[in-house]
Parts: sequence; C-alpha cells; structure tokens
Amino acid sequence: MMKAANHTDFEAYYISLRKKEGRLYTDEELRHLPIVHKTHPLKKEWDARKESHRRLVAYFLKKRRPLQILEVGCGNGWLCNQLSKIPGASITGIDVNETELKQARNVFPTLSFLLCDLQEKIMEERFDAIVFAASFQYFNSAKDILQRCFQQLKKDGEIDILDTNFYSCAEALKAANRSREYFTTAGFPQMSDYYFHHSFDELKSFDYTVLYNPSTFVNRLFQKASFPWIRIKK
Repeated sequence: MMKAANHTDFEAYYISLRKKEGRLYTDEELRHLPIVHKTHPLKKEWDARKESHRRLVAYFLKKRRPLQILEVGCGNGWLCNQLSKIPGASITGIDVNETELKQARNVFPTLSFLLCDLQEKIMEERFDAIVFAASFQYFNSAKDILQRCFQQLKKDGEIDILDTNFYSCAEALKAANRSREYFTTAGFPQMSDYYFHHSFDELKSFDYTVLYNPSTFVNRLFQKASFPWIRIKK
C-alpha cells in the first residue's frame, strides 16, 4: 500500500476524503451494510457491492469446510461481518486505517481486526483465502503484494480480488489521469500518491481466473456489478 512512514498521512487524507464523499457511517448504518436506505446517495454503489459479496459468500459456502479467511484493507469491517456468517469460518480483518478499525472493533466485537500492513509483516496464521474488496487499488505493485500473500496462504489457498477495476495498459493511464483530476478537484491531490490503477498484464505471471466478468452481454444487460472478480491460486 504505502510505506510505514506514510501511514499517518494516508489515513488523514483518506478519512477526510471519505467524510467529504459521505462514506463514513454511523454504527447503526454499519451494522446493516451492504444494505442502505433507498434514499442513500450511494445506494447504487452499495447494491453493486451487495451483489459481489453475495457471490463471494455463495462461493465459499460451496467449499463445505471450515475456512480461515483474511480480508486485507477491511476498513470498517462490514464485509468481515458478512463473511463471519459462513458456518465454521474464522475471519481476520487487517488495515493501516486505525480510525475505521476502531469502529469495526466496537461494532463487531467478536471478530478479529488488526492494525497491520501485510507488506511489512508476515503473520503467524496461514489462510485458506485472502480477500481484497475495494482495496487492491491501494497497493502500488500487484506482483509484490500477491507474492507476499502467497506466504500467508495454506497449500491450496487462493486470493480473491473484488470491487477493483483492472484495465488494459492504455486504459490504466487514462484512469490514472481521471483519478488525479478527481482527487485534485476534491481538494486531496495527495491521494494520487496512494491510489493505483492495475492492468491485467500485471497478472500474466500468476494462475488467475476471472470468476465474474462485468463486460459480458448478460451482465451488462442486467446491470450487474461493474467490477471483475479475480481468483488467483497459489
């Protein structure tokens, strides 16, 4: 994501931007995510995330065995809470964002939330699955973070990336320019230093499968979630 010395700066920019965007939630709202009121300004976005998380939970349920799952960049913990409803699942959420982790611990006290940068620390546990949900774009090098994740996986473990765009190389450059313009207009140009745009070319050396493709005719027709779901096997 970012170097340790920059964690505090990142959190300050990140939380301020989320507040401006209306992405900070009350404890009561958090308990119900991904369900939001029909008048919520981000309802369309949460409907998409509800769909992606539904597919993920259904996928893990089909494994029919207890799973140890790590969510990297868990934020306020809403997805960890949903994953914890899988029978026999053990869920750990990690983030460098202490503000939202504190809320996660308060609202979901039975779950495990750790202030941790996976790029800097190898955890003792090994996991069946490592999940990135709307967080992979905060890591500069796809190769580096995926290789670090492999050190945390069990023998047959996997990495699941959701709610993050992957582009062609040319599209990634255009997306980076759009994001830079957005952050500057929003008053937080520094966020461009922490937000990255990955291409499918970066995954070529890995054993990956696109489990959900938003570009297919059927998915576009029924306006399903707009981000791919990518599984990477160890």
